[in-house]
Amino acid sequence: MLLSVKNLHIRALHGINFQIGEGEIVCIIGANGAGKSTTLRAISRLVPVEDGTEMTFMEKDLLQYPADKVVSKLGISHVPEGRRLFGNLTIMENLKLATFARKDKEKIEEDLKRVFDIFPRLEERKLQKSGTLSGGEQQMVAIGRAFMSGRKIMLLDEPSMGLAPLLMLSMFDALKELNEEGTTILLVEQNARMALQFAQRGYVLESGNLVVEGSSEELLVNPEVKNAYLGG
Repeated sequence: MLLSVKNLHIRALHGINFQIGEGEIVCIIGANGAGKSTTLRAISRLVPVEDGTEMTFMEKDLLQYPADKVVSKLGISHVPEGRRLFGNLTIMENLKLATFARKDKEKIEEDLKRVFDIFPRLEERKLQKSGTLSGGEQQMVAIGRAFMSGRKIMLLDEPSMGLAPLLMLSMFDALKELNEEGTTILLVEQNARMALQFAQRGYVLESGNLVVEGSSEELLVNPEVKNAYLGG
């Protein structure tokens, strides 16, 4: 198992358990305030967890790693809600900044080419300050930056937020490509239908508790999930 989370207690999370296998796309859906973003921040070691929590990644104890080493040593990349780019830096500078801990220069250039293949608009504007980009373009940079860090898994927090429908579909198509090339993805989304159509498996988080889990197909037809998150 690539990522295992057991008895995660933190703030509004009440001992949740889930696992992600290598190469999977898994989503966590739920209402605002359910604890979705907090779950990702806990995995990234951005917030402290309570005693009794167990988290392992590639059989290594995540709790022994500070946030910066989670990225550089383990390969866990986090695309936060709101993108959080360096707005005064160019697209290229944001992408290159993500490679600070990498030593594999040839692979860095390959990854940069791949980002530009998937998001050609970024190559066209690579010298443009990221703060001047549209929301969709900024999301492309955020995903590209996570990819450039040498990721084994990408944690995506509300990637569809603020995007027009066509751009949202294009974004998920690009993420699907990255997954097919070997990047595992854990996604949290308020757009439950889109998340379940994109992912292979899902978990439903309500008030800090995981209440339902299953394949995307099972969750899409689950009456409780349909009524609560899919419009009946």
